[in-house]
Amino acid sequence: MTHARGERSALCDLLDRLGPDAPTLCTGWTTYDLAAHLALRERRPDAMGGIAIKALAGYTASVQNGLKARHPFPELVGLVREPGGVYGLLPALDEAVNTLELFVHHEDVRRAQPAWQPRELPADLEALIWKRVSTGARLMLRRSPVGVVLHRLGGGVALGGPRGGSRVEVTGRAAELLMFCFGRQAHAQVELTGDPGDVARLREATLGV
Repeated sequence: MTHARGERSALCDLLDRLGPDAPTLCTGWTTYDLAAHLALRERRPDAMGGIAIKALAGYTASVQNGLKARHPFPELVGLVREPGGVYGLLPALDEAVNTLELFVHHEDVRRAQPAWQPRELPADLEALIWKRVSTGARLMLRRSPVGVVLHRLGGGVALGGPRGGSRVEVTGRAAELLMFCFGRQAHAQVELTGDPGDVARLREATLGV
């Protein structure tokens, strides 16, 4: 089983257990909303533009709400459970594109629940996450108000944010650095070192792809 399929399966199992009304880390979204988002990403490519482009967000939201209206929650989770569109035909593409997306959204659900605990990840998944974080740091941290130095526990450094000027050091496991860089700063188990004002601004910044 690929990491994408493993995260997909574990996420869907969790969604089934929690039901449609559980909270997530995605502001304003319940588990029902998140399931609709994931189904839209793979099965409604015409509506994907609004995920990243504000001018198209209204159409994307209407399609997402339409998916909720047409599909009961267990049915919608069933759609997410099997890779849709081109991802169902090309497992390698599913692994390349969806591993981080599914991992982060799995954690969005897990970490929004009371008494959640960090997972022990397989070493190869941690290594894959770090590879993606280290190569994508400039993109994910492009809106950071300060320079950022990511330090992976166990080895590895990556840079992001504006060049020159002050920097904040962010230290943690690869998975925690990923959550931080994806805009989940308040829920990432990392250590921040730097000027207190810079640290505060970085904690509140809008990060992510």
